[in-house]
Amino acid sequence: MYMEKLMRLIEMTPLLLLLFLPFVFAGHDYNQALSKSILFFEAQRSGYLPHNQRVTWRANSGLNDGKASGVDLVGGYYDAGDNVKFGLPMAFTITMMSWSIIEYGKQMGANGELGHAMEAIKWGTDYLIKAHPEPYVLYGEVGDGNSDHYCWQRPEDMTTDRHAYKIDPSNPGSDLAGETAAAMAAASIVFRRSNPAYSTELLRHAYQLFEFADKYRGKYDSSITVAQKYYRSISGYNDELLWAAAWLYQASNNEYYLNYLGKNGDSMGGTGWAMTEFGWDVKYAGVQTLVAKFLMQGKAGLHAPVFERYHQKAEYFMCSLIGKGGRNIQKTPGGLIFRQRWNNMQFVTSASFLATVYSDYLASSRGSLKCAAGNVAPSELLSFAKSQVDYILGDNPRATSYMVGYGNNFPRQVHHRASSIVSFKVDPKFVACRQGYATWYSRKASDPNVLTGAIVGGPDAYDNFADERDNYEQTEPATYNNAPLLGILARLGGGHGGYNQLLPVVVPAPNPVVAKPKPAPKPKFTPTPATSSNPITIEQKMTTSWNAKGKTYYRYSTIVTNKSYKTLKDLKLSISKLYGPLWGLSKSGNSYGFPTWLNSLPAGKSIEFVYIHSTSPADVSVSSYNLA
Repeated sequence: MYMEKLMRLIEMTPLLLLLFLPFVFAGHDYNQALSKSILFFEAQRSGYLPHNQRVTWRANSGLNDGKASGVDLVGGYYDAGDNVKFGLPMAFTITMMSWSIIEYGKQMGANGELGHAMEAIKWGTDYLIKAHPEPYVLYGEVGDGNSDHYCWQRPEDMTTDRHAYKIDPSNPGSDLAGETAAAMAAASIVFRRSNPAYSTELLRHAYQLFEFADKYRGKYDSSITVAQKYYRSISGYNDELLWAAAWLYQASNNEYYLNYLGKNGDSMGGTGWAMTEFGWDVKYAGVQTLVAKFLMQGKAGLHAPVFERYHQKAEYFMCSLIGKGGRNIQKTPGGLIFRQRWNNMQFVTSASFLATVYSDYLASSRGSLKCAAGNVAPSELLSFAKSQVDYILGDNPRATSYMVGYGNNFPRQVHHRASSIVSFKVDPKFVACRQGYATWYSRKASDPNVLTGAIVGGPDAYDNFADERDNYEQTEPATYNNAPLLGILARLGGGHGGYNQLLPVVVPAPNPVVAKPKPAPKPKFTPTPATSSNPITIEQKMTTSWNAKGKTYYRYSTIVTNKSYKTLKDLKLSISKLYGPLWGLSKSGNSYGFPTWLNSLPAGKSIEFVYIHSTSPADVSVSSYNLA
């Protein structure tokens, strides 16, 4: 009898394994990863930090940037683990964040992260506007890599040279001006509905910068020579000119830029370079992907033969990613794209983003990818991008998450000045230039501040990784590692329905801009009495209204206040009669709770959320809560 039971159990083992495998490999929380990856940009902020700054261990820094040159260059982003503001990678970061929203803003909105993503873009574009004070002048760097790297200091303590470097007609930089034009144009699409005046301003700068880049040609690192050691423009500037033209066409529908792509595609390498990389320096694969989209949308016109050549090169890139092309990219034994030892992850996220959008372009046009090894379904490209993201998040031979703060096993000794030194707010004692190396850099302990969401440089060609602060090739993060990831994570977290990437771009508007509020229903207040049985008040009011296509829309602000003397936890709200989008809460089933970045509400504190619809206020009530 015992043997009979044992044999039956052995026969059932494969079935049991099949039943349990989905739970063992349950996949990743892409929405959580998206939230964290956006948060990283707040840790990289330079300048005066806003009142709603969520990365609270950072403080104001770089407050005199540009002063010596008579220009205000306060703000923007530090590119990586140092305190220099490099214009070329910063602009590329803004372009890729914008492209992420343009394609997958709807999914970010559903996840409650669209507002944060747009704030991250605006932090960058506000700076780029300052850096472009005249049509033919653009500041491309603040600080100097050599003096900066000599010191290990918090941004708040910087004593290094903050000289500002610019390009102008006598010292041109077509690659820098072109990428900045692309960033401004892409961002103008993002803000078109929510902030039309700002969108128009961005597009005006983009027009001027493209003209500057095209009229006064030259490599920016020949003019800003201090950038050569850090961000040398090896590909030259032709790719950026085409890239900027593609984005300006997307943003303006102006035929001039479409014609520019058609007339210059062959001579500038857009149709000639078969690429296996895409990043802050080499834009050809990005241009080819966008032009292939224009072709699929039927916009090529007389340029169809040239656009078809761009399209073929885009497909060459995609086929090389999935190992079905003529010259396939190298991968680690664990399956990660591998291009170089230093910050390899920048190529992984950028290439995976192109694979993601191209997959959706093909699916929207009901096409397939034509590779040397045969035709490939669009879903295979998306599966490839997913495999790369899953590797980053921990599905790799080391079971290491290369996103700081995601999962349990992630880098603890990140090569990053601000995160590796105790916060200015915890210990405001000044950290001198070399003292930082002696006290903090050489310390063999976890960073005092967790750099949540940062994508570090990643493993070597054999999936090996050393979590050590001095191993900058592998442990240094960068803004341009994260930027393309926003779109992929939004796509993977957003499910599989409702994608048609060839339709005109419509980015959801989290905060509509209104000229004059119209008469509306009287603000409805739904206070919940602060009694011992219910110590939470809810107050709603209409803050603005506007007309669109004959319909009146209202924006409502709702403030939830903890009136008790204890900390409020596990809050669940019931919201009915809601007919539009909502921002500021996370949804779970039929109820709403604290946003992902907030676990509790201290005594006397409030949180605010907003929603938009075309009728009276929704009904908001408390379902459940705990007081601790």
